[in-house]
Amino acid sequence: MFLEVSQLRVQYATQAAQARAAVQNVTLGLRAGDIGVLIGPSGCGKTTLLRAVAGLEPVSAGSIRLSGQTVSDATTHLPAEQRRIGMVFQDYALFPHMDVERNLAFGIQHLPSAQRKQRVREVLDLVGLAGSEKRFPHELSGGQQQRVALARALAPSPQLLLLDEPFSNLDVDLRERLAHEVREILKAAGATALFVTHDQLEAFAIGDMIGVMHEGLLHQWDDAYTLYHRPATRFVANFIGHGVFTPATISTVNGQTLVQTPLGDLDDVAECPVPSAFEGGQCDVLLRADDIVHDDDASTKAEILRKSFRGSEFLYTLRLANGQVVMALVPSHHDHKIGEWIGIKAQVDHVVTFQREG
Repeated sequence: MFLEVSQLRVQYATQAAQARAAVQNVTLGLRAGDIGVLIGPSGCGKTTLLRAVAGLEPVSAGSIRLSGQTVSDATTHLPAEQRRIGMVFQDYALFPHMDVERNLAFGIQHLPSAQRKQRVREVLDLVGLAGSEKRFPHELSGGQQQRVALARALAPSPQLLLLDEPFSNLDVDLRERLAHEVREILKAAGATALFVTHDQLEAFAIGDMIGVMHEGLLHQWDDAYTLYHRPATRFVANFIGHGVFTPATISTVNGQTLVQTPLGDLDDVAECPVPSAFEGGQCDVLLRADDIVHDDDASTKAEILRKSFRGSEFLYTLRLANGQVVMALVPSHHDHKIGEWIGIKAQVDHVVTFQREG
């Protein structure tokens, strides 16, 4: 692994000894050339973890290794300027009185003039802004400014690039498009990067590996598909995507696993725990919005509580007769009114279960 974080703990001096640390026992690894993303609600510790990797926060326990070298542990702290790390911030931090060329050259002043100009041209080509050397930041769009900030961070050829919510100041449509563009740029540069965001679409668009954090803990470090379909904890299951937990009972009938839910029985499902995994086979099952299918002929009916138009589909929030709430993604030509009852059924390929709460 190129970046290795092991049992990392970061606790601020102002925190009481018994208080929860900002980062607690976090372990993750990132291979050279891969892009990792940290996601979670505000205050979960993702930016603190990023700052510790950058060398801007001392660690209380555990270690951080870069390219085989220990740069942080309880007794070691390699200064940030010696870690060969590039950073891209939320506000871009471009110098408004400097043109693009001088902004990009700021971190490579040690190079001879000809090499410096050549490197500026190279990174501008990389981010698709060739010919913009003499423009000033205020003459650029938000997306262009973000790409200049990325080019400036890449100019010194850092061994690791850190990006702290770099798209938060941009509108939603531009954020997702730019996330795809930045991924292509980083891959073309062969850069290893760690990225912080609170936006799931950004995380899925840019990350090879994604870490979900909550209250200083890293709940899961995995690819996007695994996070969605095989969440390790209830928090990850609840945080990623749209879905609800519903009580269920797992049993074995004629050698086949059967899962009884308020939406009917699920049978012939893959990757389902055996009934003995839970006392009495009773558990909670995660039902994603894409597990619920609108079917007028289905015996199970649900009342539409809310609807959210998403162009090609509606996201319906539905309530069953027993009060259980579920969500469903329905093609947008099925335009039903709030309060209307529609038929639904569950189509689950593999069952995600957790210990029953309450």
